[in-house]
Amino acid sequence: MQLQLNGKSVSLDVETDMPLLWALRDELGLTGTKFGCGVSQCGACTVLFDGEPVRTCNLPVGAAVGRKITTIEGLSGTSAVQKAWIMKQVPQCGYCQSGMIMAATALLARKPKPTDADIDSAITNLCRCGTYPRIKAAIHEAAKLGHAKV
Repeated sequence: MQLQLNGKSVSLDVETDMPLLWALRDELGLTGTKFGCGVSQCGACTVLFDGEPVRTCNLPVGAAVGRKITTIEGLSGTSAVQKAWIMKQVPQCGYCQSGMIMAATALLARKPKPTDADIDSAITNLCRCGTYPRIKAAIHEAAKLGHAKV
């Protein structure tokens, strides 16, 4: 099957019911997307489908065909969200951060100047270290920096 991944077409020879997370990590070597809970609750496995956040630990890779998929590796490394994450020193253990960054990227693409309420309703990813105040501050900072659509 063919996937549109991080701006490139990639070919994958896997069963269509394989979770997308494992196809990304094990088959394509893109290990920035993390396994957290395995039941699509924590958000560590979040990537973007056509700009919208999607949790991939239970999502069959077949559902990704025909969609524009962006992983943390597909961001520039210098996106406004990533810069703000560094400026606000968001990561503690860092495990949830790629999923958080992807969710924040999608939020800012939809709503360039989000309120605290917008952030609270859009960012449903879990952080075991409790860095939520820094996450919120970083999202506001990224908005000031002028986040661009993915």
